[in-house]
Amino acid sequence: MNHVSTKCPIQNPKSKIQNCMTDQNLTPKIDPQVQVTASPLRSIIGAVISGGMAFATYSLMIAIATNFATKPIHSINPLVIKITSAVRTLVVGVVALGSGIFGIVAIGLLALTVQLLVQQLSKPKSSEN
Repeated sequence: MNHVSTKCPIQNPKSKIQNCMTDQNLTPKIDPQVQVTASPLRSIIGAVISGGMAFATYSLMIAIATNFATKPIHSINPLVIKITSAVRTLVVGVVALGSGIFGIVAIGLLALTVQLLVQQLSKPKSSEN
């Protein structure tokens, strides 16, 4: 049975992917008038969330590293020891990378909060007569 969708007409069976990928209905339509502006409250909430995630991933990294340190490798095969050491290093490194990224994002959002507050306070107030 060959079922051909009306959304994705197929002229050539070898070009199924090309025809379906060029369909305009697959791309989400975004309303260009909806625009979210940055506010100090939104950025401070994001900084708190990102800081919490940084702390959580840092705590996870410490727990993983401690667990790896307390459990030695039970093998005399040098290849097994090298691969295990590499995998342990990669696991701790990936979690540390995540922790660092969340921390940098939190610092950036805090800096954005300060910048937005300074802009709001230094903006001349328009007097209504």
